[in-house]
Amino acid sequence: MKSLLDAVYGPRVRECSRLSRRAVLGLTAAALPLSTATSAAAATVVGGERLARAGVQVRGATGLPKKLTARSWLVADCESGEVLASFGAHRRLAPASTLKMLFAATVLKKFERTERYRVTDADLADIPAGSSLVGIKPGLTYTVEQLWQGVFLRSGNDAVHVLSHMNGGVAKTVAEMQAKAADLQALDTHVVSPDGFDHKGQLSSAYDLTLFARHGLKDPDFRSYCGTRTADFPAGGKKTFQIQNTDRLLTGAWGLKTYDGLIGVKNGYTSHAGNTFTGAATRGGRTLLVTVMHPDAGGNAVYEHTAALLDWGFTHGRSAQPVGLLVEPLSEGGASATPVPAPKTVQAAAGAPGSASGGGSAWRIAEGAAGALAVLGAGAWTLRRRRARTAGAPAADGAETGGGHRR
Repeated sequence: MKSLLDAVYGPRVRECSRLSRRAVLGLTAAALPLSTATSAAAATVVGGERLARAGVQVRGATGLPKKLTARSWLVADCESGEVLASFGAHRRLAPASTLKMLFAATVLKKFERTERYRVTDADLADIPAGSSLVGIKPGLTYTVEQLWQGVFLRSGNDAVHVLSHMNGGVAKTVAEMQAKAADLQALDTHVVSPDGFDHKGQLSSAYDLTLFARHGLKDPDFRSYCGTRTADFPAGGKKTFQIQNTDRLLTGAWGLKTYDGLIGVKNGYTSHAGNTFTGAATRGGRTLLVTVMHPDAGGNAVYEHTAALLDWGFTHGRSAQPVGLLVEPLSEGGASATPVPAPKTVQAAAGAPGSASGGGSAWRIAEGAAGALAVLGAGAWTLRRRRARTAGAPAADGAETGGGHRR
C-alpha cells in the first residue's frame, strides 16, 4: 500500500481530480488509528507484526500453561532468537529492577572487576526513598566486582547509583542506557532512572526485557553475576556479611524449588509494577528465555509462571513455529525495523510514550495524518456520490502509584 503522502499527492492524483477508490481506502486505513486509538496502518513492529496482535500468539504447538494471569509474557530461543509464544509482547509496562539488565549492558564493560572505589555521601544522595539496598556505606572502598554483586544479587539501588556516579553521573548513565536501548532496537523502553525504580514514564516490555537478557548473557561477566547465588559483602574493616540472590528460582527461597538448568537472569518488584522477571535456563544443549510481567497474584506467581513457560518451551515448544524474532543490535549488523502493514487485530495502543497500557512498537502515523481526516471525508463523500449516480440514486449526506520497596 502507498504511503499516506503518496496516496494524497501521487502522480495519479492531479489537481481537482477525485480520489481513486484505492486512495480513499488507503486514507481510511491511515486515519483509523486517530479515531479508534488502534495502531497505524503503516506500523513498525519490531520482531514481526504478529507480536503486536492481541491474545496469545503460538503456532504449531499446544499445551501452553493454563491460568497465566500476567499482563505480558514471552518465550524465546536464546540461540536463534525465535519467539516461540507470546502474549502482549510489546505492551509497555513498568519494568522495576529488570531494567537493571539494560543498566548492566550499558555500564558493565567500562570498569575492570578489580578496580576499587571509595564511596562518598554524594554517590548515595539521589537514591529514591523506599529502594532496595545492598548496604553500601560512604567512606568504605569496594571493588567493582562487589558493586556488581550488589546490583545483581540484592538488586541494590545504592550499588547502581555508585556505579552511575563512577560513570559520570545519573543523567549521563540514563542517556547512555536510552542510546543502548535504541541500538538493541528495544523501542518500547523509556529510561528515567538507571535502577528501574518507579518514575512516571519509565517503561519497557516483555520483548525488550528479553532482548536485554539475550544480549547480556553473551557477556561472561554478566552471565556470571546473574547466576551467582551468594557472595560475601564488605561491612567495614575486615568484616563481611553474606548476600543472597533474590531470584527464587535460582536459590529455592520462599517455598519454591530451584529450577533445573536455570542460569539467571533478573527479577524486579515495586508497588506500582508488581512483579517482573526474566529467566533463562539450559536443558539438553538448548537455552530458553522467558519474561513475565505483572501477574495478578503476588510473590511467587511470577516465578511459577516462568517455570511453567520454560517447561512448555522445553517440551511442547520444540514443535512450535516462530511467531516472531528477537532482532540483533544495529551495531552488530542487525537490520533496522522497517514499516510493515499492521494487522487489524493489533492491540489498542493508548497513546504516547509514558502510557503504561500502550503498545510501543506500533508507531504513530506520519505527520500530517490529522489533516488526512479532512481529505478522507471529502474523498469518501465523492466516492459515495459517484456510486449513487451510477445506481441512479440520490447522493447521501453523512458524516500509576510509584514508590514502594523494590527488588
